[in-house]
Amino acid sequence: MASLCLLVLLLLCLPFISVAYRPGDIVPMSKMGQYHSSRTVWHDVIGKHCPIFAVNREVLIPIAKPTGYTGADPYKISFQVGKEKFLVPWLFLINRKSSEVPMIDMNLRYSGGDLHGVTAKIVDMPHHYVEIHPNIRKQFWDPQHWPKHVLVRYTWS
Repeated sequence: MASLCLLVLLLLCLPFISVAYRPGDIVPMSKMGQYHSSRTVWHDVIGKHCPIFAVNREVLIPIAKPTGYTGADPYKISFQVGKEKFLVPWLFLINRKSSEVPMIDMNLRYSGGDLHGVTAKIVDMPHHYVEIHPNIRKQFWDPQHWPKHVLVRYTWS
């Protein structure tokens, strides 16, 4: 009887154990774009572009050309991060009143195996990145060059 109770208790706790992240796990992420007054649906981001739990890193995420793109209006992007679907509000990516190449700086807060929150902001790409890769600026601002690639820096705290 005691072993049966222990088994039932273990089975009840199993879902709570399995939802926790472990260092190195891929944290699922989706993205949505908005250009003019048209939004895309949520698209899953492939694993190699997603955050890795508790691992600081940088990735280049491709951005597809929006339908009807003319360059006249800003292009915004939003993210949902984790199984918890933390929402990152709209970030102005193109036509953001800066001539610098944008970069997304995303901070993910965690404790143990739990993701507690996500914040993100657009920052200017560091100049030494642009100096090392001189085509970055030209390709990003060329209205004919698609997909664009945006650098995302994932920082865990």
